[in-house]
Amino acid sequence: MVKSRRVQVLLILVVLSFLLIHFLPCSYHAHMEEKPSPVHILILSSWRSGSSFTGQIFSQHPSVFYLMEPAWHVWVRMYQNSANVLHMAVRDLVRSVFLCDMSVFDAYMSSQKKKSDLFQWETSRALCSPPACDSFSRSDIITAGNCKTICGKYPFSKVEEACKTYSHVAIKEVRFFDLKVLYPLLTDPSLNLKIIHLVRDPRAVFRSRENTMADLKRDSNIIVGSQKTKGEMGPYNTMQVICKSHVEIYKAGRQAAPSFLKDRYLLVRYEDIVRDPLARAAQMYRFAELYFTPELQKWVHNITHGKGHGAQAFDIGSRDALRVSQAWRKTLPFQKIEKVQNVCKDAMDLLGYRLVQSEEEQKNMSLDLLFAQNSS
Repeated sequence: MVKSRRVQVLLILVVLSFLLIHFLPCSYHAHMEEKPSPVHILILSSWRSGSSFTGQIFSQHPSVFYLMEPAWHVWVRMYQNSANVLHMAVRDLVRSVFLCDMSVFDAYMSSQKKKSDLFQWETSRALCSPPACDSFSRSDIITAGNCKTICGKYPFSKVEEACKTYSHVAIKEVRFFDLKVLYPLLTDPSLNLKIIHLVRDPRAVFRSRENTMADLKRDSNIIVGSQKTKGEMGPYNTMQVICKSHVEIYKAGRQAAPSFLKDRYLLVRYEDIVRDPLARAAQMYRFAELYFTPELQKWVHNITHGKGHGAQAFDIGSRDALRVSQAWRKTLPFQKIEKVQNVCKDAMDLLGYRLVQSEEEQKNMSLDLLFAQNSS
């Protein structure tokens, strides 16, 4: 009798062991397959370089949680400091956002903050759809204007709640001037970081900055110091720092890239995007491990082939993107072009932008000739 019970107990233990060994790992792996590790995308650029539009290519994707320039809050609160001093605070904030830990904003915002206190929150489709806002569907293409009107009343806690439900977290940021500052994030095992380095012809950037000088005054002061922003050379001093940063980022990302940057750095020129929007959007989506849906293909085509002139400084509406990108060729005096080329020559040479040698050449140069060195 005792022997029979022992045999029964042993049989039960064998069955339980079999179940533990074979079934629990399967369910564990199945769970892991259902929710893979999030992909983190940093669109690294500078002001007036087409970064808001490029950010929207990611924001409108239904798998992406997107924030536009969250480090704006750092620079507003700590504006007395230089960009280099603020690099660490910006990096820490970006890391927290990637991990969907929005408590990092407590240091820079009021304790009574709402979702609508977040800088340019309405440009994030994820903050305009469930669970951040119940008025739209996640599959909708949502304009900032419609979102701002309807979705502003929700509490700040919805930002973190929404972030945790997406497979991709994307941030567009213009407040990094050194790729090496981001190395700790690239080697952080809790992150799967990919960097899209967006650049634009410095002459076009300069012309666009002229139109938004008042809006960029505080940022320019942080970049070069308030004394260097004054006088005729002020705008060129700022451009010199911006262009130098693009050179250093490119060299660190492409020419002397450490092993942990392999397949995690992508250079994209804004002019290439507007010349062939669908191909470049597809390239960026592949890099970010995202599917280019037919709905998004239609949206990308329509927003870059409109009749708008891009008159509003920070508007992301439909426009003739290729024509707008080249407006500087007809509106920027050659004397200013020469000065920009002088302070940004290294960046233009490295990134493939052809120098204009005379006013006559400026008037007669075809678009194809301007991009003769800019194919990729």
